[in-house]
Amino acid sequence: MGITEVKVAEVKVAEEKVTEVEASEEELNNSSGILEERKQSIRLKSDADLCGGGIRCDSDSVSGAVSQRACVYCGARVVLNPITDAFHIVHGPIGCASYTWDIRGSLTSGDDIFRNSFSTDLREQDIIFGGAKKLEAAIEELAKTHHPKLIFVYATCIVGVIGDDVEAVCKQMSEKYDMLVIPVKSPGFSGNKATGYKMACNAIMQIITKYRDQPKVKGINILGDFNLAGEMWIIKNYMKKIGIHVCTTFTGDSSLETLKLAPSATLNVVQCAGSSVYLANRMEDEMGIPFIKVSFFGVEDTTSSLIRIAEALGDEEARLKAIKFCKEKTEEIEATIEMYKKNLIGKKAAIYVGGGFKAISLIKQFNALGIKSVVVGTQSGRKDEYEIIENIVDQDTVILDDANPAELEKYMKEKGVDILVAGVKERPLAYKLGIAFCDHNHERKHPLAGFEGVVNFVQEINESINNPVWQYVRNNKK
Repeated sequence: MGITEVKVAEVKVAEEKVTEVEASEEELNNSSGILEERKQSIRLKSDADLCGGGIRCDSDSVSGAVSQRACVYCGARVVLNPITDAFHIVHGPIGCASYTWDIRGSLTSGDDIFRNSFSTDLREQDIIFGGAKKLEAAIEELAKTHHPKLIFVYATCIVGVIGDDVEAVCKQMSEKYDMLVIPVKSPGFSGNKATGYKMACNAIMQIITKYRDQPKVKGINILGDFNLAGEMWIIKNYMKKIGIHVCTTFTGDSSLETLKLAPSATLNVVQCAGSSVYLANRMEDEMGIPFIKVSFFGVEDTTSSLIRIAEALGDEEARLKAIKFCKEKTEEIEATIEMYKKNLIGKKAAIYVGGGFKAISLIKQFNALGIKSVVVGTQSGRKDEYEIIENIVDQDTVILDDANPAELEKYMKEKGVDILVAGVKERPLAYKLGIAFCDHNHERKHPLAGFEGVVNFVQEINESINNPVWQYVRNNKK
């Protein structure tokens, strides 16, 4: 066979593989009422196609698809809420305030005022005549009663419609009472949850920009960790053990005074890229602080992150300490992991979480336990994250962006999933299908980060998958 004939044969084989992939994906999406507009957001991994780079993501949800994403206001609130001494006024109907009241399981070592929610409680009359006066009165009341240092004012959907000048009111009240009153533009129709993240980051920049000229120290800021169940304290303890100074945290267990120290750092460490990479980019552009992305979920990523942080700082002593520390911690938990692993090998998992970084870490954790991740989805993953996801999952894994309950149900049933790792909104779906569940969202009460979190995670996965109740459920279905 000549060279030309070989090349023609190779092209034919490649075309056949692409056709097979297209047929597989068509069968995947057409077998059960998937909306036409959603099909580009659902991919099946195959040798002949790298679907991660081609998946539709980082865009607005399809109308009528029943997305599990939250609104712009919710995205802003969950980022800013853990600032312990901040007051949060929700300028809108009372439902918006109740929806996000104490929404995260963030712990505090100082004030706990952040666990309260304040609202202007806009009614029909306010919609007609405007709610600015009501907002002024709410800020006045807080100023006289609590003497706050920092207030965030969230403009919700209805405020965006009626056009209250929230910025003018905030500026007026800031000057009158000599305190920070920061408007957060977050009407739900202005984008999606990721837009809310950006609005929160812009609010944070309003606080820290005026302190940009302070002297630099050899230390880091931790971005995108909200101290869920004390996870920030675990990470800060690791940093202390390897000799790395933490300047401030965004936003778990932070305060106005600690946020002011952020410009002094020499490196930003981004844990949740979805919520904080925008802030990291702005700080790099405007303050000259570089950043790296990390994850403290799982042995592999926690070890890698600690070493990379030390390397990014150019601290050889810290790097050596990190290697030694991670080796010791890994050896401590090795026996516990092996004890549970024998009960988990061969099981199948579905993952549906907020950001791509967390999905990637979960896949690695499941791989280490002998569990196959057969369905993987995120609410706000990016193309580069989906490419990584595809590289580390097995063949025929379903990869989804911004999935809805019907899609999750369809693919979990088709793949014979044993456990779903997701947020509380997906818990009822898993139980309805007789599938074990692990909460990896912000309402949880036990840490899953760091080496301590690995033990908690493995124990929960084992107890959930091997709970006798699922045998009764399966028997009843028969």
